[in-house]
This record gives sequence, C-alpha cells and structure tokens, in this order.
Amino acid sequence: MSEAPEVSGPAAERVRRLLQDRIATGSLRPGERLGAERDLAVDLGVSRSTVRQALAALEQTGEVRRVPGRGGGTFVRRRKVERDLSRVVGVPALLAAQGMTSGSRIVSTAIEKADDDTASALDLATGDYVVDVVRIRLADGSPISLEHVRLPAQRFPRLLELPLGGSLYDLLGEHYDTIPGEAEEHIEVTPAGEDEASILGTAPGAPLLSIRRITRDPGGTVFEYSHDLFRADRTVITVRTPAAAQESSDDGRVVRLRPRAKR
Repeated sequence: MSEAPEVSGPAAERVRRLLQDRIATGSLRPGERLGAERDLAVDLGVSRSTVRQALAALEQTGEVRRVPGRGGGTFVRRRKVERDLSRVVGVPALLAAQGMTSGSRIVSTAIEKADDDTASALDLATGDYVVDVVRIRLADGSPISLEHVRLPAQRFPRLLELPLGGSLYDLLGEHYDTIPGEAEEHIEVTPAGEDEASILGTAPGAPLLSIRRITRDPGGTVFEYSHDLFRADRTVITVRTPAAAQESSDDGRVVRLRPRAKR
C-alpha cells in the first residue's frame, strides 16, 4: 500500500485530487504528458508552487512520473500488467481481464531446424523443424513484452498461414485441437540490450523480466517452448499456489511452480 502523500496546504490538496480524478476518469490517459507547471497553474487558478506540490504528491503515490531535461515533463504513468503465473493464459486474455487493449506486431516468422536447446525443450531430435514466431506484445498501444515462441512444425502444419496477431493458444485450440494443460516457467531479471530497449521503448540496461516457458497439453506432451522479455517497470508477477502443489523442502532447493491452464 502506498504511503499517504505529503501535500502542503488545502490548495495543493485540491489540485492533487482534481488531477487524480482526471486520471481515474480517463480525461488524462496513461502515458499522456501533462502541461507545463506554468500552464497548469494558469488553468487551475493557483500558483506554480501549489502545482509543484500536487505533482510531487502524485509522483509519490506512483500516479505520475516526472522526466527531467529537454523533452521531459510530467507524464501519467501507464498501468502495470499483472502476470499471474498460477494460470496458463494468452496475453490478449490476460490484458482483457485487466481492462486493457491488447495488440501485436509481428517481428519475424520462419520454419527452422531446431537447435540443441529447442530440441531438448520440445522433446525433438536436433535438426527437426520448428515454427519460429517473434512478436511484440502491446498493452493499450504500448510495448509490454517481446515474445519468441517455438513449436513443433510437424504438429502444426501451415500455422504461418493463419493470422498471428491475436492469441496463439486460441489458434492452436481452434485449428489443431491443442490447448495448454500445464506450463513450467523460469524467471530471472536481465538488463535490456540496445535492440530490446529500442523495441520495448525503454533505456539500455533497464531491467526486464526474462520468462522461459515449456508448455504441455493435457496429455503431458510438450508443444511450446518460449522466451518472453517483459518490461519490469510495467509488470507485476503474481503467484497463487496451494501448498500441495509446491515441491519444496527446508534444504534451500528451488520451488518449481507449474501453473495449470484456466478452463
């Protein structure tokens, strides 16, 4: 829970509440740049110091962010995406459940021979062919993740002829009678390289959540090997796991979480 904002005086509190209401009602949209302090002061009929106090309080509660320098200013913070690892669900459904608009940009598609890591993950022989898809995932029009998916080509013939802008799980269910039953995900924080930073609209070296996933169908057969890079500043990881589903001990071994698909 955020600490109570420090606001000096009733005028600053009134401005804070007014701007907060504009953000809540959508009059000020996520990512939108607020006017300069001088313009806001004129618009609201208060002093610049009052506006400055109100903006500082909103920054403290995480509702705006202030960027210094030329081209900077005060911006409405974009909402964070809750990534629930207790369920296997596609990004479009994940965003829709949180009231966000999903979108995709296709970076590349190919049919390629599996390398050693991919073949091992998908239980294939080295050199077997896989469908390789790289996409940028958008939340409310802004890049949230870079997704690299590999699937057995023999199991999913002509997949690249289908529209790949939406949910891949929906496509596999509709055209290949394949749905996720269980997934194993490994998560670590990694710095963004120059290419990833450019694609995701963040700074080189900014933290990204690296999520490697192996997904099985209800029969236990692996059908997906993927590597997603999520912007850490726009993602919240949630795990809901009953005690019986944990593999743990007191000797410091890693707890592995195997989320089950939402039916």
